[in-house]
Amino acid sequence: MRLLGLDIGSKTVGVAISDPLGITAQEVETIPIDESKFNFGMRRIRRLVREYNVDGFVLGLPKNMDGSEGRSVQRSRNYGKRLEAKFGLPIHYSDERLTTIEANRILVEQAGMHDRHDRKKVIDQMAAVLILQNYLETIRKD
Repeated sequence: MRLLGLDIGSKTVGVAISDPLGITAQEVETIPIDESKFNFGMRRIRRLVREYNVDGFVLGLPKNMDGSEGRSVQRSRNYGKRLEAKFGLPIHYSDERLTTIEANRILVEQAGMHDRHDRKKVIDQMAAVLILQNYLETIRKD
């Protein structure tokens, strides 16, 4: 079961992929998007789906700390609807509260990336890895 993990932002989509056994997640890339021009990166996603023979998607749900859902959650759900309509593959959602903070911590402490500009280039990918890895661990427990 190969899953593509996505961290949906307003300007970029971080992408991660699971290994074929669905145990680990690895970063892939960051796709630029422009909602005002209806560019949601679907062409690139299509190539990734084909390249990795993807069976489904895991999207982060950036809920507020109190569990409520704001505009970012709606953006993620809308993106999921686009993916489902375009690819007909299962869409799964994973709570992503604090993943960006955790991704920043990992990049600084473990990867030694102290320059904020350098981290910005890969932060969305790392967040996508955390979203996907959390989902994989959750389904393994069930």
